Parts: sequence; C-alpha cells; structure tokens
Amino acid sequence: MTDQPGGENPPATSDDRDGTEPDARFTFANERTFLAWSRTALALVVGGLAIAQLLPPFPGVPWGRHIIGTPLILLGCAVSVVSYSEWRASQQALRHGQPLPRSRLPQILAIAITAIGLAAAVVAVVSGVRTP
Repeated sequence: MTDQPGGENPPATSDDRDGTEPDARFTFANERTFLAWSRTALALVVGGLAIAQLLPPFPGVPWGRHIIGTPLILLGCAVSVVSYSEWRASQQALRHGQPLPRSRLPQILAIAITAIGLAAAVVAVVSGVRTP
C-alpha cells in the first residue's frame, strides 16, 4: 500500500507530459508556498503604490516618494515572476523524485529591501537637512 493516489506507479498527468503525479500533500505544500510568495508580491506592489501616492511629500525632496515606492512596486513584480518560476521547478522536481531546488527569493528580498531601506534613510536625512 502507498500514500500516493493511483497506487505504486500513478499515471503521468495531462499538464506535465513527463514524470509521475507526486503525493498530493507535496503538491499542495508547493502551491501554499507559491501563494505565500504571491501575497508578499501583492503587499510589495500595494505598499509601493501607497508610498508613491498617499505619503506626504518629503520637504525639499519632491522625488522622495517615488525613489522609495517605485522599487517596491518593481520588486513585487519580480517576486511574482520568480515565485511562479520556482513553483514550476519545484513541481518538476517532485514529479521526478529529485531534490527540490533552492529558492532565490529570500536572498533577492533581503538585498532589495536593504537597498530600498537605505534609499529611504537617505531621503529622510536629506529631507531633514533641507528643512528650515
């Protein structure tokens, strides 16, 4: 007896012509991870848009909101694309019984958010220096 639906050798699925259908629990876990990254991407886009449109202008730095908000929007777009790519790669590895590939997203987010945070700090300092 096996945990996999369809017995020892489940048939190949119609959406992926090679490999075998993995245990549904692993497929659902892979989808939950993708959906978590999608929520992160959406939060970055909405946060960037809110900063660019709703945050009061920085005194003496009219471009400050856009320097902070635009990279967040672009980062959200990138996270969305990369998360889909990683979901596909993980699903393929599951179908072939291979080790799952390492995710690049934590490193991408850490570097990008650090850079955006530093830019925000510079904008805040420049804004404070220019205030009479």
